[in-house]
Amino acid sequence: MLAALTRAASPNLDRCELTFHARQPIDIALAIAQHHAYEGALTELGLRVISLPPEPDMPDSMFVEDPILVLDELAILTRMGAGSRAREGESIAAALAPYRPIRRLTEPATLEGGDVIRIDRELFAGLSTRTNQAGIEQLRAILEPFGYRIHAVPVDRCLHLKSAACSIGDGAILANTAWLDTTPFPGCRIIPVPPDEPGAANVLRIGDTILMPACFPQTAELLSREGLRIRTLDISELMKAEAAVTCSSVIFQIP
Repeated sequence: MLAALTRAASPNLDRCELTFHARQPIDIALAIAQHHAYEGALTELGLRVISLPPEPDMPDSMFVEDPILVLDELAILTRMGAGSRAREGESIAAALAPYRPIRRLTEPATLEGGDVIRIDRELFAGLSTRTNQAGIEQLRAILEPFGYRIHAVPVDRCLHLKSAACSIGDGAILANTAWLDTTPFPGCRIIPVPPDEPGAANVLRIGDTILMPACFPQTAELLSREGLRIRTLDISELMKAEAAVTCSSVIFQIP
């Protein structure tokens, strides 16, 4: 079955790292409630949610996608590009150890899971402010023996690769083409997000359902016309912390 590893929002989420967003006041109680609703949606979609307790001294620790990359054969503990987030991965690795062998990236590599899109045996890794060439090369060295191919994708107009593009299955990529050159995705059908919904490219497909923020109705309609079910969530407070729907869970198969 599918499982989703999550972690409760830190009560200090308002001290999070920000790169492309201006800092705004965050209603912590509402952010926590929105995260609970996110976990509830995952449960309703049939996933077993493995929820870790909050880490009050790690403001960004709710964003569990970044410190770990989980594949069928193993999990890779990354090295975070933001130094303030360096300690987030150990408890995540411990939670995943019963399900996958753990490998680790080492200095000077940096790589965050939000920069990695997987399409079957192809991994597209964003070269961003959080992921460097050494991180991509170490990822390649670990995964090529398992039959994966790694492709570097320059990212310079948003935080992570998944901020600008996400796979929605069936060979299609939802993308903000103003933020990202999509030529590194040969053979993929590119679906551009509406120009006035620039943050809408980050969506999470589970089965035939797309989980996405409620604030992007034009993109929801666009994806509905693709024959996908749409499940929207209000994550307005979480988005003030540069969050999106992929970053708050790690989805993987368990027996």
